[in-house]
Amino acid sequence: MNKLIFSITLGCLVMPFLLSGQDPQDDTAGFRFTDEISLPATPVSDQHRTGTCWSFSALSFLESEMLRLKKPETNFSEMFIVHHTYAEKARKYVRMHGNTTFGPGGAFHDVTNMMRKYGIIPEEVYAGLNYGEEKHVHGEMDGILSQQVNAVVKNPNRKLSEVWFEPILATLDAYLGVIPQRFEYQGKSYSPQSFLREYTGLNPNDYVEITSFSHHPFYQRFILEIPDNWSWDEMYNVPLDEMEEIIDNSLRNGYTVAWAADVSEKGFLTSNKGVAMVPVKKVEDMTNAEILRWEKLSDKEKEDETFKLDKPAPELEITQELRQLEFDNYMTTDDHGMHIIGLAKDQTGKIYYKVKNSWGDYNKFDGYFYASKAYVRYKTTCLMVHKDAIPQHIREKLKL
Repeated sequence: MNKLIFSITLGCLVMPFLLSGQDPQDDTAGFRFTDEISLPATPVSDQHRTGTCWSFSALSFLESEMLRLKKPETNFSEMFIVHHTYAEKARKYVRMHGNTTFGPGGAFHDVTNMMRKYGIIPEEVYAGLNYGEEKHVHGEMDGILSQQVNAVVKNPNRKLSEVWFEPILATLDAYLGVIPQRFEYQGKSYSPQSFLREYTGLNPNDYVEITSFSHHPFYQRFILEIPDNWSWDEMYNVPLDEMEEIIDNSLRNGYTVAWAADVSEKGFLTSNKGVAMVPVKKVEDMTNAEILRWEKLSDKEKEDETFKLDKPAPELEITQELRQLEFDNYMTTDDHGMHIIGLAKDQTGKIYYKVKNSWGDYNKFDGYFYASKAYVRYKTTCLMVHKDAIPQHIREKLKL
């Protein structure tokens, strides 16, 4: 059986403006979805030209957690988290003599770690747009911060000065703004820590990360080896079927899921078709005429033909072994953080996850899309869930 799979690069930094050649109102794709579960979520945000999807998606997840807890709808400040994370990352990078990751990327646990240490504030108090732009554009800031930490690591004075960190903090303050120590919100004064404690109802310790890779023992924690895990946090490892069970159990019990995945697959067609899937063309299913035509195509033409998806199609069967092979061979990379809020079916009855993205209103589903179960099994790097959303029999194995 020939299974043909091809990929293109999108990634966390691919914004809708790069896809402007595709009509977001194009309704010719032939995918029709009926939501079965659609849990409460705050409005879709726009990370724009930044690599901060991890902050947008994790905070979207936590905003839904507030709604689940019957708390007021709240828009958290993504840049509050980004400011603190960049600062912590700079300290780690210098301490490691530059032998670790430094850049705009991050992980879900960066958000809960920063909340645990520094608290959180609303978007209307701290928008992080201190540099004359209406939307987030971080290329210049990212470049300056990288130059600063690398200048420190070069250590031209043969020892670090007492003030090496101050220019880095000044850059973050200049672009994102000085973080307020106290602020007024809805007629009451808060610090970031008291806002988390008194207003949100959230406990960062309630949230855990789940993954599924066979190069480490199942039901134990390990440090997931992806570049954006700069803090070396550990995640719980479960078999693939149980990772899927955790997602489904969460949604069916009112809990949404933060989802990190590779979005560089050819089947990630969220702009023009609103779908992510793992289609496979079976040569043995072709007619003789189709086979003759197929053999005359170049590799690029075969690639295009395979993924002319205008309706639901058969998908590759995703096993633990295939998932691991893709990760080991750099074919699954940690590209993008998103937020799963529900379950849906297409017109054939196939189940998909309803996903909230952070690219603004970029497609015909108003910034949402539908990811097939095969895609999620195949390309998930990790999840964040409330620990109570995990089925009891799996929690017992994890000792949670």
